[in-house]
Amino acid sequence: MTPHNHEHHDERGNGPPRRWPRLAGVLALVLTLLSCCMLQVRSGEAVVITRFGDPVRVLLQPGLAWRLPQPFESALPVDLRLRATSSGLQDVGTRDGLRVIMQAYVAWQVPADAVHITRFLRAMRNQPDEAARQIRTFIGSALETGSSGFALTSLVNTDPGQLRLAEFERQLRRQLSQQLLDSYGVRVVDVGLERLTLPAVTLDATVARMRAERDTLAAERTAAGNEQAAAIRADAARDARVLRANASVEAARIEAQSQVEAARVYGAAYQSDPALYRTLRSLDTLDHIVNANTRLILRTDAAPFRALVEGPPGLEAKPAKAGKQ
Repeated sequence: MTPHNHEHHDERGNGPPRRWPRLAGVLALVLTLLSCCMLQVRSGEAVVITRFGDPVRVLLQPGLAWRLPQPFESALPVDLRLRATSSGLQDVGTRDGLRVIMQAYVAWQVPADAVHITRFLRAMRNQPDEAARQIRTFIGSALETGSSGFALTSLVNTDPGQLRLAEFERQLRRQLSQQLLDSYGVRVVDVGLERLTLPAVTLDATVARMRAERDTLAAERTAAGNEQAAAIRADAARDARVLRANASVEAARIEAQSQVEAARVYGAAYQSDPALYRTLRSLDTLDHIVNANTRLILRTDAAPFRALVEGPPGLEAKPAKAGKQ
């Protein structure tokens, strides 16, 4: 009995240590399965869940998500951030047959919706570099076809009113947007020209054209200025003639009035003192005919010089009368 009881005690004593390793193994297996089924969706990306290589759902919300463990389901992250791709220098032709060197950029991204994300994954194999290469090819074709609808003066000009660069960029965006969205699931955010230069031949032709335009504009403005100057001179001459005519009329009127007034003054003076009147008239005559360069040899006892020798008439008589008194 004693050995039997001792053996039974050993079995009861060794029981718990044997169950704990099994529980730990089960817990580790569960945690491993959970880690295989759990994934994280980061901000700025989407995760496509594929089942045996075929996309079954797209996860867009950042955070933790679940999937079946591999090989049943796999998770492919897709970058949704904004990217920019440049076309490089492109030699294109304008509508008037001249060559222009252009470089354009495209800002693009994969839209945050399941349809276009799945399309991008299938078309580009989730490779942004390959997408950028395809976009550069599309930009080159769009620049070639777009520039053929614009004259060089619409792209290079010193007059801002004749430039149509904004319209050219809008046309590029319209041409690229639908093609890239339908073909690769890529949304075009912006399109613009980075650089626009002219080859040597085109540059010489452009400079000659600009010089001719400047000369034509200068000739037009000179002709317009000459026409305005002629009109101004004609108006000034007409106004001067009118002013001279009015001034002549006014001068004649004033002269006539002065002559009338002078005749009245002379008449009044003659009636008041005839001798004094004759003396003043003689002095006026002398004032008109004698100046610094005048040489006259005349008798001093003849009029009007008699007044210089004899003096005004009656000056001698008056003192005689005063002596008698």
